Amino acid sequence: MVFAAREQRAGDPDHVDCKQVKCVALTFDDGPTPFTDRLLKVLTADGAKATFFLIGNKVAADPAAARRITDAGMEIGNHTWEHPNMSTIPVGDIASQIRRGSEAIAAATGRAPQIYRPAGGLSSDAVRAEAGRQGLAEILWDVIPFDWINDSNTAATIYMLKTQIKPGSVVLLHDTYSSTVDLVYQFLPVLIANGYHMVTVDHLLGPRAAGSSYGSRVNGPPANDIVDLPARRIPPLPGTPSPKPAPNLPITDIPNQSPGGPAQQ
Repeated sequence: MVFAAREQRAGDPDHVDCKQVKCVALTFDDGPTPFTDRLLKVLTADGAKATFFLIGNKVAADPAAARRITDAGMEIGNHTWEHPNMSTIPVGDIASQIRRGSEAIAAATGRAPQIYRPAGGLSSDAVRAEAGRQGLAEILWDVIPFDWINDSNTAATIYMLKTQIKPGSVVLLHDTYSSTVDLVYQFLPVLIANGYHMVTVDHLLGPRAAGSSYGSRVNGPPANDIVDLPARRIPPLPGTPSPKPAPNLPITDIPNQSPGGPAQQ
């Protein structure tokens, strides 16, 4: 895919002062997937940084993809080993889900994650306590545009982004849909034109205390402060078919614990 030059760049996302300018943290769950590399190209073409919450068994299956994420300057968080519902699995299984996810990421990238996100944002005091023992802070979100529901209707997802995002938002998206990459490709110019800088969670929020939790599973209040661009300034999508969503790997040893997301096909 050829990426057209944009009219305006986001600036240096590693050094912007988010106390002085508008920043937003885009986060992508459930990778790595076959769409990760294209998503990285879209982000880096606009000078945007993001945070990827990776599933441990997917990283173990494709460690090179995790390395490409860090090589692109993105942040990686732990999304557990198998993507179970962490609020309902046996308490004795919580530690291994977190630990094995971190170990897979560290083995692939040489860097242990400092943050984690439970699958579906489903957590508990026991999960946060164990994460604290393992040196991890929980990161949920402020903006949830339901990209996994609106897979065939990116306009609906973009509408939700436009009406919910505000300076300091943490946005939940997924690295499991070609359509999500499409909407990021077309929405980044809108954010840039509105003066936003796309940064990592760490850059936006700063160091988080182990065991702490940020955000919630519900939507933030509507912001309605993003001005749309004329259609002529929105880059057209390439004329290629959209592949099916990349499925999560099956949960092999914790039956009936899926919190949602793409089903195994």
